[in-house]
Amino acid sequence: MMSAASGFLGVRAVLGRAALSSRPKKTKFAAAKASIAPPPPSGGADTSDSKESSAAEDAPRRAKVSMVSLGCPKNTVDGEVMLGDLFANGFDVIDEHEDADAVIINTCGFVEDAKNESVDAILAAAAMKADSEKNGKKQKIIVTGCLAQRYAEDLAEEMSEIDVVMGFEEYKNLPAEIGQSLGVDVLRQDDGGNKRGRVRVGTASPPFRPEVLRKRLTPNHYAYLRVAEGCDHKCTFCAIPGFRGKFRSKPWDSIVDEAKALADTGAKELCLIAEDTNQWGMDMKASDGRGLAELLERLAVVDGVEWIRILYAYPSYFSEELIDAIADIPQVCKYIDIPLQHITNLSLLRMNRPPRQHTEDLLHKLRDRIPGLALRTTFISGFPGETQEEHDDLMKFCKEFKFQRLGAFAYSEEDGTPAAEYPDQVELAVRELRRDQLISQQQDISEDFALSRVGQELDVIIDGFNPDFDAWVGRSSLEAPDIDPIVFVSEPEPGSGLPALEMGQMRRCKVNGTSLFDLEAHPLS
Repeated sequence: MMSAASGFLGVRAVLGRAALSSRPKKTKFAAAKASIAPPPPSGGADTSDSKESSAAEDAPRRAKVSMVSLGCPKNTVDGEVMLGDLFANGFDVIDEHEDADAVIINTCGFVEDAKNESVDAILAAAAMKADSEKNGKKQKIIVTGCLAQRYAEDLAEEMSEIDVVMGFEEYKNLPAEIGQSLGVDVLRQDDGGNKRGRVRVGTASPPFRPEVLRKRLTPNHYAYLRVAEGCDHKCTFCAIPGFRGKFRSKPWDSIVDEAKALADTGAKELCLIAEDTNQWGMDMKASDGRGLAELLERLAVVDGVEWIRILYAYPSYFSEELIDAIADIPQVCKYIDIPLQHITNLSLLRMNRPPRQHTEDLLHKLRDRIPGLALRTTFISGFPGETQEEHDDLMKFCKEFKFQRLGAFAYSEEDGTPAAEYPDQVELAVRELRRDQLISQQQDISEDFALSRVGQELDVIIDGFNPDFDAWVGRSSLEAPDIDPIVFVSEPEPGSGLPALEMGQMRRCKVNGTSLFDLEAHPLS
């Protein structure tokens, strides 16, 4: 098995040190930046330079920071909190990386592809930094996120262009760290007055920090609300418990306060996230007695919240009360994201996941008890030891059950996980072929599901105008942001008396057609 160091260096070797001088200097970085929407002003936060131009001539220049945030919504929330801290501490948050005094690369380190993307973004930032130094500017690179937590020492050793590598526990010190590295404050020192090094990691299970003052990376009308952190499961393919720590529920009052703050800044849709979202409260239930069902009831009465969406559920924590809450609370979307990873008992046993019968019983119960439910899941293709028969069984199950949404990933060996040591590794080409077969089959199922919705009336949240399609796009309650199909919405007919479409509106629409998996609709009100 590869060590953590050798695993990281393998990624590093793929990209190559020569990439710093040979690759186009801004193309890759621009692509990384384009993977997220520009941070819209939120909570009254102004990211423009207008305040500087109107300030007194002798006022000190505000340092400028930018961020490339990669990976999952949990990383997005971390990035939003970091940017909120920086703004509150006197930094200007900007979109233009070339103009920033410090660039934060908020990395993902979950699977091999994510590591490559993260290292690629760091390399591109390093190239940009080299350009800035030629022009006499001293730009700083700060690396955060899961790659930083997992491979801090390797990053610092192999990439001298990085100024600071920061783990989760150190995020609270980010404003001071950037200020000091830019010479705005005193030299970096620890509590004992000693100069600090480039690596700041700390524990994988830091205490919860307030996540109210966030500089949003999503549009204002939807937001991710973290309800827990960490994971207690021992899935053999997953490294998350090693760098995110044990499962711990965020306190009730903190979640409610954050929900109110997000709604106050325009969030109509709250997407609940955690490693195991439906486990919320289990670690506190003996003293508190409240679980996710009660939390959903409380969030549903927050002024301005119209949709509550459950992402990242685990098969083992669906109580009768939770199922009833999802079915009965109008604000809770009839949509559950529940990654299953596989369905055959042998694969599930090797993965250390719940057995097939438990999973099938749960899936049928959810569909029976929650009318109109859309189920989203993900599967791993080519897990060690997976035979052709097991893959065929998974294909057959998915074809018959017909998940409304499904993603598939080729298995990736993760440093420090038991599965990476299994002797019967499946060839990469076979993993990718099986993944592609699952996705191809699901495309037909998704097309049929889209066609079944023609003629329906839906509430659609307008995500914005897409210039690539020259059309307004939105989502119904059965589509999560970024990962699911979309709804193309036409402008109201002239003379209809209906208001023009605007981002963030909730509009009643009728589906009049499809475009593969996507819907086409026109507004009714």
